[in-house]
Amino acid sequence: MTDADVHPAIQPATQTIAAYRKITWRLIPFLCLCYLAAYLDRINIGLAKLQMANDLQLSETAFGLGAGLFFVGYILFEVPSNLILQRVGASVWIARIMISWGLLSAATLMVQTPSQFYALRFFLGVAEAGFLPGVLFYLTRWYPSWRRGRIIALFMIGLPLSSLIGGPLSGWIMTHFDQLHGLRGWQWMFLLEGLPSVLLGLMTLWVLPNSVAQANWLSQEENACVQRDLEIDEREGRESKHRLRDGLLNIRVLMLGGIDFSILLSAYAMGFWLPTLIKQAGVSNISTIGYLTAVPSLAALVGMLLIGYSSDRMRERRWHIIVPFIIGAGAMAASTFAGHSVLATVLLFSLAQAMIIGAVPVFFSLPATFLTGTAAAAGFALACSVANIAGLVSNSIMGLALDLTGSSSGAMWFFAVCLLLSSLLVVALPARLVNR
Repeated sequence: MTDADVHPAIQPATQTIAAYRKITWRLIPFLCLCYLAAYLDRINIGLAKLQMANDLQLSETAFGLGAGLFFVGYILFEVPSNLILQRVGASVWIARIMISWGLLSAATLMVQTPSQFYALRFFLGVAEAGFLPGVLFYLTRWYPSWRRGRIIALFMIGLPLSSLIGGPLSGWIMTHFDQLHGLRGWQWMFLLEGLPSVLLGLMTLWVLPNSVAQANWLSQEENACVQRDLEIDEREGRESKHRLRDGLLNIRVLMLGGIDFSILLSAYAMGFWLPTLIKQAGVSNISTIGYLTAVPSLAALVGMLLIGYSSDRMRERRWHIIVPFIIGAGAMAASTFAGHSVLATVLLFSLAQAMIIGAVPVFFSLPATFLTGTAAAAGFALACSVANIAGLVSNSIMGLALDLTGSSSGAMWFFAVCLLLSSLLVVALPARLVNR
């Protein structure tokens, strides 16, 4: 047996490189586009608020509750959705998720009362539940652990792209379509940004094969190379658990949920409330606010790619999460002293997003280092469910802080401290297990 037989990193790599290049070009741009649509339909409410809060007579607290109710439905159905995906296949189930959330997002244009707003946000969460953990589980069927940092980063650039593209787009729609055919700008925004998700959902049925074995665009040799990598990865992760109970009753899954909880506290605060904070800093034009929200998103995109690449190259995960957390927490805390400066607000939140969002792909490469099969499907979903409680908490705290004090400072300090505390959970993860 040669060295090349022992580890794929030193194989004669022509066929392997060709195989992963094909897989990446076939799957990742489409999945990234789907994630962009999903996250845009989730957070465009932040810019819509600048018009609809007055139209629906929503206080800051009421808006925070409505934005947060999305996560109640999301949390309740996250694990069941991912288990169904494993049973029926990614193609059918991701299509169902996207079509239903696209229709519900577009239906937001018909909301006329706070109660209707609350109900629709809850059911939008139910519809979208399972998408992110489902895709992350799906990628474990195509890429071994040592390739996932970069691949998850490429997929998850849909997150910052949703704000990078969606902020200016949403602002433009709300400004230029306002009162067209009797509809307000925010109503047009929900309609025009919801329907593409439906079209992408229909495309999913023929774009996504459920496994490597079904990828008829791979040659037999390329298919064998990928299958071999996945088998080697499974052997290297011999401590991995595979039963359903291993995913649901696992202290490491709960630790990951706690870490992601801290990530999402900050991410949702920035995603939902940055337009409001920029407005408070002195910008009144909605289109301008939309463009300014794109700047931190561009920083987040760069951070994701650089941190994900560095983590894979060094085969190190923990410090690629801890160091960005510390820097991101510092930037969020510093933002409390810059509330009246547009430039400082944008720059500090750009640094915060580059670090906090930049560490997300590395974080999401961790569950599959100790879970496989059904346990991985359940574990991904449970960690996301625990974490997404942050959506309700983050939006409620921000709304209350703004209503009670007129400032987000108390909330930002709380989010920064949570990031620092979650770094201790990252340290507690065994390096020999996660650094693969």
